[in-house]
Amino acid sequence: MKKQKGFFGNIMRLRPEGAVCLILVMATIAVYWQVYHFAFTNYDDNKYVIENYNIQKGLNFESITWVFTTGYAANWHPLTWLSHMMDYSIYGMNAGGHHLTSLLLHLLNTLLLFIVFRMMTGAVWKSAVIAGLFALHPLHVESVAWVSERKDVLSTFFWMLTLLAYFYYTGNPCIKRYIPVVLCFTLGFLSKPMVVTLPFVLLLLDYWPLGRLKMGQSGHAYPQKSLERALHGKKRLNARYVLIEKIPLFFLTVLFSVITYYVQNRGGAVQASALFPLTIRLENALVSYMIYMIKTVLPYRLAVFYPHPGNTLKLWHYAGAGVFLITITALLIREARRYPYLIVGWLWYLGILVPVIGLVQVGIHALTDRYTYIPIIGLFIMAAWGIPEVLQRWRYRNTALSAVTGILLLASAAVAWVQIGYWRDSGTLFRHTIEVTSDNYLAHNNLGAFLEEQKEHDEAAGHFLEAIRIDPDYPDAHNNLGVLLDEQGKHDEAVAHFLSVLRVNPNHSVAHKNLGVVLDGLGRYGEAEAHFLNAIRYNPGYVSAYNKYGISLEHQGRLDEAMKQFLTALRLDPFNAEAHNNLGSICLQQGKLDEAIAHYNEALLLKPDYLEAHCNLGSIMLQQGKLDTAFAHYNEALQIKPDYAEAHYNLGNVYARQGKLDAAFARYNEALRLKPDYAEVHMNIGNVFFSRGHLDSALFYYQEALQLKPDYAEAHNNLGSVLFRQGRYNDAIVHFREALRLKPDYAEARNNLENILAFTKK
Repeated sequence: MKKQKGFFGNIMRLRPEGAVCLILVMATIAVYWQVYHFAFTNYDDNKYVIENYNIQKGLNFESITWVFTTGYAANWHPLTWLSHMMDYSIYGMNAGGHHLTSLLLHLLNTLLLFIVFRMMTGAVWKSAVIAGLFALHPLHVESVAWVSERKDVLSTFFWMLTLLAYFYYTGNPCIKRYIPVVLCFTLGFLSKPMVVTLPFVLLLLDYWPLGRLKMGQSGHAYPQKSLERALHGKKRLNARYVLIEKIPLFFLTVLFSVITYYVQNRGGAVQASALFPLTIRLENALVSYMIYMIKTVLPYRLAVFYPHPGNTLKLWHYAGAGVFLITITALLIREARRYPYLIVGWLWYLGILVPVIGLVQVGIHALTDRYTYIPIIGLFIMAAWGIPEVLQRWRYRNTALSAVTGILLLASAAVAWVQIGYWRDSGTLFRHTIEVTSDNYLAHNNLGAFLEEQKEHDEAAGHFLEAIRIDPDYPDAHNNLGVLLDEQGKHDEAVAHFLSVLRVNPNHSVAHKNLGVVLDGLGRYGEAEAHFLNAIRYNPGYVSAYNKYGISLEHQGRLDEAMKQFLTALRLDPFNAEAHNNLGSICLQQGKLDEAIAHYNEALLLKPDYLEAHCNLGSIMLQQGKLDTAFAHYNEALQIKPDYAEAHYNLGNVYARQGKLDAAFARYNEALRLKPDYAEVHMNIGNVFFSRGHLDSALFYYQEALQLKPDYAEAHNNLGSVLFRQGRYNDAIVHFREALRLKPDYAEARNNLENILAFTKK
């Protein structure tokens, strides 16, 4: 026989286990590598990474204390938080790195699954089939391609290690071998509470393939002779023994279940149970079992969020599902002695889904793809061992099984590749979700949020309104639409939407903060303050609320109180660039230029593309006559955001100070094009015309500035100067006096008034 050469020849010369592992790794990477180029999504990634300053602190004593004591995002999973911290320490905000960590864990889970079943059953190719389906099944895409679902792949890693440690323990049961089982199980719980069902899975594995559990079957041989010797010659153990040995695991299950329920209930995650009576939750659970099975066989129309059907399910939906599940369970129990792998696989699937099937409603979804990450391994077990059993007498069984398995894995890989592509960014993800589901208010809301970030305001508003049409009480859509309307200057409409949020959820800290911002802009400072304080009361760690409250206090001239709020924000988040920028503004107003410059520089160190900090620092440099440095900051701001009107305006001021009036005029005009109601720009264009003796044009722009900003003291003063030059002395006096009324210490206006009074001898 001719010796095979090349890459595939080398693979064939490996032991079967090595070849399987290598193929699993290559196939998984080939399908999933695209995630390296993907962005974060606006579905929980902001809570987990983007806006989570605790994660961004990196690994230190304070952050480690936080991960073990926090119930943030209605979850308690310390190891998951630690994994996100490690990723941020390595990759920063490079989403591709975070995705690669999840992919690595999925790879390890795949290999461990193969190794565990290969060791327990001795069946290389059947174990390879379930591992291949696990690696490439489209239902698993959500767990791997979604950064926020790190808890899934991480907890599964410890789940698989627990199985491996348990197999090692059963070879020679003793305390020394039992400790790794307890340790891995605990680490799994610290990653995600879904491992609550693992002790029950170990009981299933005791029955098959380990053969430890005596259930009345005969002729079921023990796989390990060493285990027989360890049990003093007993070939099987009774149920009492295997239950007793798992008491520590059941104790941990109860303990962590109580902690999980407490944290989720306190965080509002299980409040959805009050929205759906038990009968509706039971109906949805029965149907969900069926849908998960259907999607396992035909993974089509997969979505990141499936809206709960409420009471719209038909009798035949849930009754038919219930009859089917009971019938299959009864048949498999009857045939358990002949086909133990079928009942084990079936109970694996049914049992692991129990905590997340919706009997206790966590969230507002009907079902979700990520919950199948471990459970459908049970269905894979049934297929991998059951189908060859059915076809055992067929002459072409091996050929047919090989061909069908290859086609199935290739088809799974192709569908998974496409499904992974939908996770490229929030826009792609939620457009697809809207296409494959109906009345999906969450998808419309999140797509609207993505479009708003892209400055597609009209389209974003349309999706927010569609979300509200589907669910008039959906707080997130009202809140997001309120923010958009406020940015468009429709403040009264924005207030109405924020009040709609608070009508549904009076403790909604984000809506309180946003309502405070709008009311502050309207000059309703007392009402604004009440909402800022509520935002902080309902969320004491809400850094943005402290910042916005401080800005409101600054607007009222309460600078010391404002500084306290900004310092609190910095205490909570030492890396908060906005707080440093705000402190810089306070220091500037207090005449502490060096401190102001230090805070602005710190803001830029933390956030190099911080527009406001560049402009603020540029303004100080302009005041100090450091025109080149000021020019550099304003120019950097325009590199970041070319349509930033404030930067164009300030750059015009630099040119004006340099005597480059044509260049200044061009920048002012660009700022005015971008922001027609920019009073300061009208004022400075007027200054350019005045300096060139074009009094009528200067008069026009000063009047425009006052039309936009009637209390603009400088515009009154400059308009008075034009009127004086035109011989309109009485009108000039009126404007000089108005400038002094608005700004009593305005020396230039006082000098102008004294000069004109002396000139006219009034």
